[in-house]
Amino acid sequence: MRTVTGATERVVVVGAGLGGLACALHLAGAGRQVTLLERESVPGGRAGRLALDGYEFDTGPTVLTMPELIAEALGAVGEELSDWLELIPLDPAYRAYYPDGSTLDVVTDTARMAAEVARVCGPREADGYLRFVDYARRLWQLERADFIDRNLDSPPDLLTGNLLRLLAAGAFRRMQTKIEQFFTDPRTQRIFSFQAMYAGLAPHDALAIYTVIAYLDSVAGVSFPRGGMHAVPRALAGAAEKHGVQIRYDTTVTRVETTGGRARAVLTAAGDRIPADVVVLNPDLPVAYAELLPPARRRRLRYSPSCVVLHLGARQGYQQIAHHNVHFGRLWKGTFDEVIRRGELMSDPSLLVTNPSRTDPSVAPPGGHTYYVLAPVPNLDSGRLDWRGDLPQRYADELIATLAERGYRGLADGIEVREMITPADWADAGMAAGTPFAAAHTLFQTGPFRPGNLHPTLENVVFVGSGTQPGVGVPMVLISGKLAAGRITGAGGAR
Repeated sequence: MRTVTGATERVVVVGAGLGGLACALHLAGAGRQVTLLERESVPGGRAGRLALDGYEFDTGPTVLTMPELIAEALGAVGEELSDWLELIPLDPAYRAYYPDGSTLDVVTDTARMAAEVARVCGPREADGYLRFVDYARRLWQLERADFIDRNLDSPPDLLTGNLLRLLAAGAFRRMQTKIEQFFTDPRTQRIFSFQAMYAGLAPHDALAIYTVIAYLDSVAGVSFPRGGMHAVPRALAGAAEKHGVQIRYDTTVTRVETTGGRARAVLTAAGDRIPADVVVLNPDLPVAYAELLPPARRRRLRYSPSCVVLHLGARQGYQQIAHHNVHFGRLWKGTFDEVIRRGELMSDPSLLVTNPSRTDPSVAPPGGHTYYVLAPVPNLDSGRLDWRGDLPQRYADELIATLAERGYRGLADGIEVREMITPADWADAGMAAGTPFAAAHTLFQTGPFRPGNLHPTLENVVFVGSGTQPGVGVPMVLISGKLAAGRITGAGGAR
């Protein structure tokens, strides 16, 4: 494993996103002197917070899986997860709604879930579900140690016995093809494959190795931190400060000063020069390269689709919904083609609707309800949509009307606050191509083919976050923090 050369005592981490915070904790636990610089007044990065007239919204991820990775970061400095966060298991993890009017609750207890699948789709489909669980769990076991929770420098690093086992398991076939080996009902096929969009691909294009996302979502369990997802970075930041990490908020970094093939210091907009033995960069990788570092040749990446998020604070509540709700449109493959291939809005959208206030009423004023509505849309590279004109308001109106058709009757009349986040907003926040999902997980943008977390020529510049290894999603970003720290401390090498 390649590691940072030379002194590593003083580390400056730029960006208090989940990856930067996890990295800071692992470094502090290894005895490094860490300074963390964050341009916002709060930690979190994409996992931020929006407060509007008594309603509070998570601005980024809303689905929390693998809380043991949060525990691992806290444990690096001797802290216990339960002392910093109250996690509420969600039951169901999701409720799926289909165009034929049927619903399917996704629960993490496999016996109960098999009974639920049998109720909705029949006993043969329930048998397929149980076989799928065994298959997806096996993939996770094969992938995690050798390919996810490990620093990879080059393709030969992939040559392990588990690679052969993955090949034998068909993990490099298309996800949709593998899903169809277990499920024949379009409803179960959809609920166990829509997660491919998190990896930036349609199920028909994604590799079956990404079935593990569905495993983490639907089998391993989903939790909600009391106070919202933003409670996670607050906890990580609090523990970091307790153990000596100096966090400077409202501090914008303008450049990394380099000489002789090494970073020497970080420069801020306020004119400060902060010397560093090592610099860790948490901004979106292409933005970090373009705005903070000397010019360097970089390969052109294919980016994931983007999304819009409609935040609604309303007086109208709905007893029939769950915390997380997936509303599928009639179209399936055609929907992905519209967004990914043609750069168009979905003509028959599938939507994620999260209702945090039903689990934690403190995120809304008395009698109020919060809704987080996510709709996939093209990124700014593939789409030609004018998100800086009146499109956001028009599309927000369309989404509210679609929700009304799908059971949220009277929602429009009860809305007290609404805020639409678009690809233009993601771009303004420093996300390449206007997508919060970074580079797509195509075969040649995965593992050692993904942009590395160690700069190719600056020997003491390290990257962390979704744009580098292992990839997108809260679990992967937390792991990226540990891997980045390992480049500095020497931990986490080849197995």
